[in-house]
Amino acid sequence: MDGRAQSALVGILRRDGSSIPPGFAALKAVRRKERLPVSTAPRVDIDMAAFWSDPYPALARLRREAPIAFVPQLGGTVFAKRDDIFVCEKQIDVFSSHQPEGLMNRLMGHNMMRKDGEAHMAERKAIFPTVSPKTVKNHWTAQFQAHANRILDELDPAGRIDFCRDFALPFSAECLKSMTGLTHMRFEDMDSWSQAMIDGIANYAGNPEVEARCRAATAGIDAAIDAMLPVLDKAPDQSLISVQLAAGLPMESVRANVKLAISGGQNEPRDAIAGTVWALLTHPDQLELARTGAVSWLQVFEEYARWISPIGMSPRRIAKPWTIGDIAFQRDDRIFFMFSSANRDEGYFDRAEQFDVRRDSSKSIAFGAGPHFCAGAWASRAMIAEVALPTVFARLKGLRIVGDEPVRIGGWAFRGLLNLPVTWDAG
Repeated sequence: MDGRAQSALVGILRRDGSSIPPGFAALKAVRRKERLPVSTAPRVDIDMAAFWSDPYPALARLRREAPIAFVPQLGGTVFAKRDDIFVCEKQIDVFSSHQPEGLMNRLMGHNMMRKDGEAHMAERKAIFPTVSPKTVKNHWTAQFQAHANRILDELDPAGRIDFCRDFALPFSAECLKSMTGLTHMRFEDMDSWSQAMIDGIANYAGNPEVEARCRAATAGIDAAIDAMLPVLDKAPDQSLISVQLAAGLPMESVRANVKLAISGGQNEPRDAIAGTVWALLTHPDQLELARTGAVSWLQVFEEYARWISPIGMSPRRIAKPWTIGDIAFQRDDRIFFMFSSANRDEGYFDRAEQFDVRRDSSKSIAFGAGPHFCAGAWASRAMIAEVALPTVFARLKGLRIVGDEPVRIGGWAFRGLLNLPVTWDAG
């Protein structure tokens, strides 16, 4: 679950697309006021509203003209080519995830994603019993299936729904409730707390209302964790809270890592489930390939993750002076590894702008490439490819998009559908 929350360190439009957070407008001024270091990479301006709506043209231009570029609107240096990202992400002594003064540490606590080296690996090892492929297969997948069946059972058998709101959101949240151990909370709270934390750690301009919502969310999570401690003390299980306690992690690390899991682990599956369903419904020939078994549901999900990159970006901090070619970086420069660009790199993917489930997507880095490779990748694949996609298309016969409401998609750090109106055949 690393990867999804990584994207939150940069200001992004709200998921409803209604407004640009103050961070965009003020970010350049804040950096100028604080005199933060910047690289000597070529300067490239981008239109942030257009970038939120459709980032791929700007990213393609960067790959062609300036694969490593300082983007003033982001206040950092963007890496757009897959090779550069794949190599540099593994150089943690230079491209560090440790950001001690960052908003994530201040508002959510010092979690494993904001640690490098042995400190990161120790906590990654502690949570492994929850997210390992074996645990996902033998323990969580059956629970994921039960959640999917129950949510679908509760839908109007001849209804019209917003698939994002009525299936993808509650399914992702219920699965995350099980995995974290916070089984007593409402799925609506899981989703709203996740969004509040994402907004909070993107709040570079210091909007007090945004920070207050984030702090209220983290306080709510702390209270939810406290309520489960005596339960898990009496009956330990394979949840994230329980395995961290069993590993002897300090309580502040347990809390921080649970918040990390919620901030990232809710949005990515939610957005990927809804987005993959949309992609298949708008490419019926490819849906038929999946239905008939000509391609696997995992191939379908992996291609969607490459094509759209729900995790669009991962931030880093330059830990020591460094040069790449004639580009010089200073300590504390802000870096953005653009996964959404790497996954459309023409050097690796022909017709990269097209959704094609028959494609070899093995070179995709949708879940990252280095030591911070998403720890929740196996759980996401099980939730989406083994449960959500086959179950939805098996049970909702004739599933189709309702044409009287446009489907909206947005975001660049996190990218996902904002709505998906669908109906299906009764009986």
